[in-house]
Amino acid sequence: MAKLSVLTWIGNAAAVLCGRRGDVTRQAQQAGCSRTAAYEHAHRVQQAVTELHDGQPARAQLLHENAQLRAENRQLWAALETALDFPEPQQRRFVATAAALGLSLQQTLVLLAIVLPAACCPSRATLGRWVQQAAAQAGRLLGVLDRACRGLVRTLCLDEIFCRRLPLLIAVEPHSMAWLVGQRGPDRTGESWCQALAPWSQLTYAVVDGGSGLRRGLELVQQHWQQEAPLLPAVPLETNLDNFHIQQEGQRALRLEWQAAERLWLAAEAADREVAQAGRQGRKKSGPVKRARWAWVKAERAFTQAERRERAWRRAAAALELFRPDGRLNDRAWASAEIAAAVAELPGERWAKACRMLQDARALTFLDRVARGVAEAEPRAEVREAVVEWWRLQQRGGGPRRPGPAAVLAGVVQAQVCRQLAPDWQASAARVGRVLGQAVRASSVVECMNSVVRMHQARHRSLTQPLLDWKRLYWNCRSFAEGKRRDHCPYEHLGLRLPTYDAWALLQRDPEELAQQLSTTKIAA
Repeated sequence: MAKLSVLTWIGNAAAVLCGRRGDVTRQAQQAGCSRTAAYEHAHRVQQAVTELHDGQPARAQLLHENAQLRAENRQLWAALETALDFPEPQQRRFVATAAALGLSLQQTLVLLAIVLPAACCPSRATLGRWVQQAAAQAGRLLGVLDRACRGLVRTLCLDEIFCRRLPLLIAVEPHSMAWLVGQRGPDRTGESWCQALAPWSQLTYAVVDGGSGLRRGLELVQQHWQQEAPLLPAVPLETNLDNFHIQQEGQRALRLEWQAAERLWLAAEAADREVAQAGRQGRKKSGPVKRARWAWVKAERAFTQAERRERAWRRAAAALELFRPDGRLNDRAWASAEIAAAVAELPGERWAKACRMLQDARALTFLDRVARGVAEAEPRAEVREAVVEWWRLQQRGGGPRRPGPAAVLAGVVQAQVCRQLAPDWQASAARVGRVLGQAVRASSVVECMNSVVRMHQARHRSLTQPLLDWKRLYWNCRSFAEGKRRDHCPYEHLGLRLPTYDAWALLQRDPEELAQQLSTTKIAA
């Protein structure tokens, strides 16, 4: 249907509003529309004229205002795209946390560019300044926090790790996983270790590797403590040789043993192939057969020797466990005898280092401490032996898998035995369990710090001491996500009570104010 002109609308309105009888019909026929359309046109024309005389805005004015509003709407949407609620303090926190997690400045800048418009994104130099400021503040706060931790630390695992050939002296409290020493060089001599350990005067037990510098450092630090407090009774610092390194060295030697046997076995198989080839070619086989026979003799001897030395090594490794293979609590006398018998079966240069470490008296220091601690926790010998066995059965059934019926039944029977020996056996078991559960015989927790530092080293050109301090503060305030320590941070597990365990919130505090708070009995544990 064709669109009617404005004049037709006006004509229709005139016929309706001013015409005589029959004018509407004639106008509708002339305009080619219905009478209903004519009445609708009259209504609209009358309404438009009324609105114009009532002072309503004209259509042109309305269109102009509509265009202005649309332009304003587009400007507001454009402004919203850049109006992200990410102020500078939050950006500083983001950058500092990324540095503590090991991200480089360039990686952090890439992440910021995702959420910030180009005009608002800080430069790489700005990010570097923010990280340096956070790291410097972390060093000042760690001086306060380390002083508060000194009275809580009795055990440390010590080791050196290397970052681009520069040694980092690391000390970790094993039960809380608190990273308490992170000193960057300058070397790993006894003097450097003495300087790093001198503040920890309450230390009574250290787990170390066989390094001469670390051993010398422990001797020097004990002399330093005695000179600082000559009137106080000297508390001996017991040292345990890291069982992790002993196991690692023994596994290396055993691997070389089996590799040598496998090479001889492959040589014997090659000799057999030579015999077969001589037969196919019609050559005389006496020479190849003789060589093959002798090759198999050597291969069998090598495999027999490897099996014998593996059994000896397993015997030595079992002597380093907390419990004997028969289930009884291990002790120095039994372990020393087992190690002596095993070492006799491990001759040669290949096993020399592992045997030296096994025969070091410090390798079994943890057994002496456990024996003393268990005896103090439960003086009654029969009750002590029973609750130790109950604890062992509980630990054996406490793995990720549900214990079987036999393990459950053994635990129930042992609990009944303990109950008959002593009505207060549960309290005794709790005391003994604390001693056994806190036995430390390896410094492998330092390897956790090694992985943290390696992540940073892989992305950064250098690891400065301030940045190392910030990483250490962040680690000690970071809650564990899983495991027996989950939902709490190392400082909490250590027993250090702080006004907040948020690393960034701590970073905003004044060190002197924090020191004053930690000196009160309400905050310091």
